[in-house]
Amino acid sequence: MDENTFFKRLSRYAKVGGGLSGAALKGLFGGAPAGIASAMGNLKGPLMKVGQILSMVPDLLPAEYAEELMELQSAAPPMGPFFVKRRMQSELGDEWLQSFKRFEIKPFAAASLGQVHEAESLEGAQLACKLQYPSMDSAVEADMQQVKMLFKIYESWKPGIRTEQVLAEINDRLREELDYENEARNVRNFEAAFKDHENVKVPNMHASLSTKRLLVMDYLAGQSVNNYLDAPQEMRNEIAKQLFTLWYYPLYNYGMLHGDPHMGNYRIYQHQDRIHLHLLDFGCVRYFEPDFVEAVLELYHAIAQQDEARLVAAFEHWGFQNLNKNLVNALSLWARFLFEPLTQDRERLLLEGGREKYKVAGEVHKALREQGGVTPPREFVFLDRAAVGIGSALIKLQAKHNWHRLFHYLIDGFSVERVRENQKSLPPHLP
Repeated sequence: MDENTFFKRLSRYAKVGGGLSGAALKGLFGGAPAGIASAMGNLKGPLMKVGQILSMVPDLLPAEYAEELMELQSAAPPMGPFFVKRRMQSELGDEWLQSFKRFEIKPFAAASLGQVHEAESLEGAQLACKLQYPSMDSAVEADMQQVKMLFKIYESWKPGIRTEQVLAEINDRLREELDYENEARNVRNFEAAFKDHENVKVPNMHASLSTKRLLVMDYLAGQSVNNYLDAPQEMRNEIAKQLFTLWYYPLYNYGMLHGDPHMGNYRIYQHQDRIHLHLLDFGCVRYFEPDFVEAVLELYHAIAQQDEARLVAAFEHWGFQNLNKNLVNALSLWARFLFEPLTQDRERLLLEGGREKYKVAGEVHKALREQGGVTPPREFVFLDRAAVGIGSALIKLQAKHNWHRLFHYLIDGFSVERVRENQKSLPPHLP
């Protein structure tokens, strides 16, 4: 088992500090965004994951850096064969290879916290084995200190969003992502939530082969959503509809959110002229109290009805403090940008008029700075990240729908009591 030791943390501090104090900090303040992305990509681990998160939270970084960091999804180099064998031995014992009919030492996917190997079970099932990189616990300790330093620098340089709650939320979610037993529970919860949705498939878990740092699931075939960007309009619309449902249905029925919605986490599988959506990574799942889910819907209804009193109440319900009229107006700029496609009862592209998120974020930041800044509630971080992520996917697909009707089909009949009962029914109970 990896130990979170002083010497491992010290080594990580040196490595992270060297990477960021050179090209990364020059990139952040010297006009070369590729520098920080390159440094984070080479470091792998939690800092690379943080880079991905920051790219989707509006105005925590300038637009050019956020765009560069979004490319970190597949930038991590994989572990070599020797380290793979040693890691598998530490998780399943000296005879680990006898647990598989076949195990591919070379990974087919590598990301920020681990890499994925194809394998075959003794019973002949095709498997995907997600193996965590070594010493990630120590890496979290070191990397979060570096991120805290960067946030303080950025906050003093360009105040607008106070970051203490953002840091706390990222820290907690990163630690959850390191626990593959927690991810296994997330898989089972999503499987239960979508048991009646025949077009959405969640991988089957192989618990006897899984550990806290090794997750073994059925391998789900399919193609990347990126392969369908030039598909016929009708097909792109259907894919978008399923992505939309995949994101909103668990939130408003179970209070749970897939917090990492990028193209690499979905696979499209066509069978008998039907589109099936395969959902892959479950490390970043955020669970919300039913009352907070109600507050999200209250914000939507306030925007749709242009009800200022309801808007203020919704922001207070979210946890924003010391609100005044000007601060509410600043916050509502972003809320309107996110909810506007859902308020119009007509078929449309998700994004119209060229109002890109970074332009809107700039307007929001200017308004917040004039009001002395704001501390967003913790829940805002991953809810907003997911909304931006799924929105980016739907925009890339150039899908057309009546998003208003799709949304209301999923939320009509919502009640706090129903969400609470659904949460109790999940196997097992929420972590």
